Amino acid sequence: MSSAQATGASAPDAKIGMYRWRICALLLAATTINYIDRQVLGVLAPFLQDEIGWNEIQYGYIVTAFQAAYAIGLLCAGAIIDRLGTKVGYAIAICVWSLAAISHSFAASVAGFMLARFVLGLGEAGNFPAAIKTVAEWFPRRERAFATGIFNSGSNIGAIVAPLMVPLIAVAWGWRAAFLFTGALSAAWLVTWLLTYRTPEQHPKLTAAELAHIRSDPPEPSVKVPWARILRHRQAWAFVAAKFMTDPVWWFFLFWLPKFLHAEYGLTLLGLGLPLVAIFVMADVGSILGGWLAGRFIRLGWSVNRARKGAMLACALCVVPIVFAAQADNLWLAVALIGLATAGHQGWSANVFTLTSDMFPRHAVASVVGIGGFAGAVGGMMIATFTGWLLHTSGSYLPLFLMAGSAYLLALLVVHLLVPRLEPARLEAPTTGT
Repeated sequence: MSSAQATGASAPDAKIGMYRWRICALLLAATTINYIDRQVLGVLAPFLQDEIGWNEIQYGYIVTAFQAAYAIGLLCAGAIIDRLGTKVGYAIAICVWSLAAISHSFAASVAGFMLARFVLGLGEAGNFPAAIKTVAEWFPRRERAFATGIFNSGSNIGAIVAPLMVPLIAVAWGWRAAFLFTGALSAAWLVTWLLTYRTPEQHPKLTAAELAHIRSDPPEPSVKVPWARILRHRQAWAFVAAKFMTDPVWWFFLFWLPKFLHAEYGLTLLGLGLPLVAIFVMADVGSILGGWLAGRFIRLGWSVNRARKGAMLACALCVVPIVFAAQADNLWLAVALIGLATAGHQGWSANVFTLTSDMFPRHAVASVVGIGGFAGAVGGMMIATFTGWLLHTSGSYLPLFLMAGSAYLLALLVVHLLVPRLEPARLEAPTTGT
């Protein structure tokens, strides 16, 4: 073992230093702002619809513009950030989404909102690739899962903060101020990032002991696996199918729940806050419990295959009761059913992401996640356009909740048929004979 490894393994955090956790806090803040920015439109949508005069189909197109750009961004962001480095790449991403968030306040038409949402999607797609790369730069392997869990919790925090903060700003200063304020949050984070971020080797506030701790792992092989080779394997298609079939449900929750609660229960802008907070707090709990459940099954002696799919089944069953939400005659019954479904989705998502490390070597996981994220965003585009058309023609949310309630069980069936034993994919390049 090298001296760096020995230092990293034996020294307590108090002696090693804690600066890397400040970097993690920056990532948490960025992810929280990321979700606040994308949630502003969903919270204000029922009231902007009257203000701007769009119909359900046009709102569907606005959401689709974001999803299309997000899909494109997921394909490109990783390569751009790898080429430019984390500091510059992350800065460009948040600069783009900050300007895009602010530009919403100047939009006065459907086309204007579509353009603003498209640029926002391009910028926001860079958040997770940049944050994951930052964690890889600043944390040894044994701490990366925890650090990733911390910054990823910002997605739920943002979904909780937005319905509390945005209505207050909009009522006090108008809806345009809500977009200006959240865009300013992104800009403030950007300034902080540029002033404070350096690589560990170049950071003046990092102690030698903490740097040794961060670099205590053996060098990681830099192996790029082409997508064409990954997509030859049914393990990849299992993950892609799961994301394509279930991610659109989460996008529906983000962008249409405020409209549903307003249309069905007459909630005012300020009245949306508490129900939406309750729903997304349940989602946060579900995210934790879904991951815990699979681990609990494994500790009971279940195989990884049985434990992972057992946890996914439990989460999928939590979503099924949402089929009754569209006809619930009580607001809080609907909130409970939808909250249970969002909890099920987040628990499902935690296990679906873990499928990649169950079936692929570490150096291929990021590529597989990127492909699956693209598939999920494409599915989100399709559901956004379909939802707008359906609500415009029928006004009924029932078919959408029926689709949501069945999507996870169907996705689990597809996953099981493609990978009945979760056997690892063999990605080795073919060798030529002599």
